Amino acid sequence: MAIHALYAYLCVRDARAAMDFYTRAFGASEMFRLTEPDGRVGHAEMDLDGHTLMLSEEYPEMGVRSPEGLGATPVTLHLHVDDADALLARAVSAGGTLERAPEDHFYGERSGTMRDPFGHRWLIGHEIEKVSPQEMQRRYTALFD
Repeated sequence: MAIHALYAYLCVRDARAAMDFYTRAFGASEMFRLTEPDGRVGHAEMDLDGHTLMLSEEYPEMGVRSPEGLGATPVTLHLHVDDADALLARAVSAGGTLERAPEDHFYGERSGTMRDPFGHRWLIGHEIEKVSPQEMQRRYTALFD
């Protein structure tokens, strides 16, 4: 069995508002959406520079809940970009909430964290140096000394 792709599939309360936010924050563009007669978006796909982001609205009758419906999210989406500072600023100006300002990290990345208006957490970063797994472990261990 071969795996051909892995997609983020987000559940949100208001798909139209989420799609608008992802367009303003990340430059995403709508590929298509499937809308039920009552207006609920059952499935939508957006293009993020060649990567597909899928989303739907909540289906509580099927146990499908958004972070707003759950009151939390255990998942962080990581966007690896050219300029984390600029994209974080753009996402915050589009309505996201900065949780952790960008900073340089021991594992060779500059990154920060933003929560979108729909409860999803985004870690946005860019590489500042190549670090081997062994060096990462050495630096990580040093944090605890």
